[in-house]
Amino acid sequence: MPTGLGEVTSIEAYTDWMQGLYTVMTDVSYEIKGFGTDTDRNCVVAYAVFSGTHTGDGGPVPPTGKSTTSDYAYALQFEGDKIAHLTKVWHSGMAMQELGWA
Repeated sequence: MPTGLGEVTSIEAYTDWMQGLYTVMTDVSYEIKGFGTDTDRNCVVAYAVFSGTHTGDGGPVPPTGKSTTSDYAYALQFEGDKIAHLTKVWHSGMAMQELGWA
């Protein structure tokens, strides 16, 4: 599991990375705070809060018992009904530090 998102270069790799979090952070949750659709530009933007505690094995370090709660936003650009581009705005470095991973 990469410790940061800098190594992730596709949506498939990103979803695999996120799925991996569920093995090391069994209490992962997301709270959607805002959602918008711009049909003229084929864009969807979502704002949410991510929370979780590092309690499981398989992370970049042994379980720390530390938690993070951090804001993030997705901007998804569509071509037809398929995602053509995804941008995630998230201070992953801060989250990794809070979890004791950095």
